Amino acid sequence: MEWLVVILNFIGQQILNVPAYLIGIITAIGLMALKRNAGQVVGGALKAALGFLILGAGAGVVVGSLDPLGKLILAVTGAQGVIPTNEVITAIAQEQFGAQSAYVLTLGFLVMLALARFTPLKYVFLTGHHMVFMATMLTVVLSVGFGDGFSWLVVIIGALLLGVIMVVMPAFVHPWTKKITGNDTIAIGHFGTLGYIAAGAAGQAVGRRSKSTEDINFPQGLKFLRDSMVSTSLSMVLIYMVFAIWGLIALPLEEALAIFGSADAGAFIMAGFGQALMFGVGVAVILYGVRTVLGELVPAFQGIADKVVPGARPALDIPIVFPFGANAVLIGFLSSFAGGLIALGILAIWLNPVFGLALILPGMVPHFFTGGGAGVYGNATGGRLGAMIGGFVNGVIITILPAILLLVLGDLGFSNSTFGDADFGWFGTLVGVSVSGGVGMGVALSVLIVVVLVSAAIIYQIRVVDKGWVPGAKRDAWIAEEKAAEKAILDAEKAERKAAKEAAASDN
Repeated sequence: MEWLVVILNFIGQQILNVPAYLIGIITAIGLMALKRNAGQVVGGALKAALGFLILGAGAGVVVGSLDPLGKLILAVTGAQGVIPTNEVITAIAQEQFGAQSAYVLTLGFLVMLALARFTPLKYVFLTGHHMVFMATMLTVVLSVGFGDGFSWLVVIIGALLLGVIMVVMPAFVHPWTKKITGNDTIAIGHFGTLGYIAAGAAGQAVGRRSKSTEDINFPQGLKFLRDSMVSTSLSMVLIYMVFAIWGLIALPLEEALAIFGSADAGAFIMAGFGQALMFGVGVAVILYGVRTVLGELVPAFQGIADKVVPGARPALDIPIVFPFGANAVLIGFLSSFAGGLIALGILAIWLNPVFGLALILPGMVPHFFTGGGAGVYGNATGGRLGAMIGGFVNGVIITILPAILLLVLGDLGFSNSTFGDADFGWFGTLVGVSVSGGVGMGVALSVLIVVVLVSAAIIYQIRVVDKGWVPGAKRDAWIAEEKAAEKAILDAEKAERKAAKEAAASDN
């Protein structure tokens, strides 16, 4: 059976693990279902794949600019603890659980397609790297719970759990996603979903009379800040300069210069300035990649919806929503980071001494992507205040939950890393606790989790999503009233000017 492991490993790691390939294949299938000619199929598939590669390139630039900032912050603050990094913990786990996770990944993808085909949960999860992360985490948690000698059971239960989580989470967050995009053509397939739901709910609770982050009225001299690339870059320049100057003051000169590999203090400052600008470049590239992907994938998905999974929606990575709230992304990121710092304080003062939870240090990358997404979701229901509070809530969630998750990762919990996004935390902990009582009880509780999640999601889809529930409807009504009042004032002013002009004409 070694050859089967090799094949599944190849499919899981070299195809399903590469979002661009997966998006290209899905686009090609959709275009073929629409009976497009060979040139259109090849061209559309390549353009969709290239769009996702562009998105990934932008993400790489963002990560590259945030990594030295994270090191600088840790150096000047002296904080010690665990930094959640999905890629790192997955790479460590693959050494021991690679073959099993490949089986879980492949079979879980088939379970997801079957659920999308035969239930009302018409979501096809297309974020390949998150599939790999979740498959790996489930394999680890189940292996720790079931123990040695139950590899086949880990694969079966893991595939069921993976397939289920990939269709239910896009359903639960979909009312907010529709509110953001303004239509029902795409969904979110990203395992930070709990944070986005919490952000949308928080925005709805606190921002009923808060205008959108995208309607910020800048003074005439600050009109240039309406350009999201400019405002994002400028904000990062300020953040980088604060910590760069702090680093030069607080650290030995050689230690500070080593962070950026600079020759002297002047080069150190300018290196920070350059990294901040590269962050802005990365965000701009991400937004362009998103537009390219959507331009090819959404039309192609009509073919899949008609032929393969009728009514299917592509569930895509979180940067897909960034163009719908560029200012909200930045606000959510900064608020999420602030929430992470506050939650770190709670861990240090209370949860670590009392319950032994690890200290989770704020990672700039997860706070940018999930915090930025939370900002967009919070803004959709609560405007500027919603973006701030929503991002903050997300920051707390992705700090506390990873600390709890470490308790069910077994020896892997001592590797100084963990899975960072919200759904890994709550779902991994739930599964880990369920399988901790032995094989029989673990299987029964895992099946119960599958049944409960699928049933709840189907009911939610039928009674909430399909019924057209709109989050933040009261705020929408207030905004409509405000716009109507503004229009009435403008109309009155226009009528007054017209009357004055006519009076002046009659006098002449």
